[in-house]
Amino acid sequence: MSATVRPGHQVRVLEAASDVARAAREEFIRAGQAAIEVRGRFTVALSGGATPKALYGSLATKDLEWGKVEVFFGDERCVSPERQESNFRMAQEALLSRVPVPEENVHRIRGEAESAEIAAAEYEAELRKVFGEGEGAPRFDLMLLGLGADGHTASLFPGSPALEETQRWVAANWVQRLSRTRITLTFPVLNRSAEVLFLVAGDEKAEAVRRAIEGAPAGLEVPARRVDPPGGKVVWLLDRLSATRLAPKN
Repeated sequence: MSATVRPGHQVRVLEAASDVARAAREEFIRAGQAAIEVRGRFTVALSGGATPKALYGSLATKDLEWGKVEVFFGDERCVSPERQESNFRMAQEALLSRVPVPEENVHRIRGEAESAEIAAAEYEAELRKVFGEGEGAPRFDLMLLGLGADGHTASLFPGSPALEETQRWVAANWVQRLSRTRITLTFPVLNRSAEVLFLVAGDEKAEAVRRAIEGAPAGLEVPARRVDPPGGKVVWLLDRLSATRLAPKN
């Protein structure tokens, strides 16, 4: 099944999570090759989670000029890179240690910094250094995102203060439900992406998928639905279980 929902959005429903990872690999390689051919580099923001991990494990390939890839992260927990919870650690083990991407091209969020606010400020400074000041937020060639059962994406959770951030590119975002602060890219960055790739699997995500793609009842905050980059495209790669509550195609 393949259907266009909002302008610039595409929904693809695949059979299993392994098929989502396989389709994401194809899209990752295609986007990377195209960006390198046109601009000489490929800027990508990685996501945490089980489905992206399966993608990363399949990307150890010569089909991409890894020396021209600049790797960033959409969010991070306030932990050191050695901790199991670290998004960087997962990406390092599943992908980055297995491909010849230069160390200086990997831009991680320092979750172990003295405070989340310092980590956020440092990461925004790193983005400005790599992308330049320019006009507005940086434009990633590819932004990988997941979706929580509560509708959150990156570390932009329902009810959290960073949802309303319009100036900063990176925020230290207090998440009341978790009683934790996460460091996250903000909507000004997400919504400048050339392409956003949502990877979603599992029946526990089905209602969040429906609300993010088709719309939620008035008064219900679904952060992922706010990802809608003007001039960019959004591709939803869903397994069959996560897509069970979507309205049938006409």
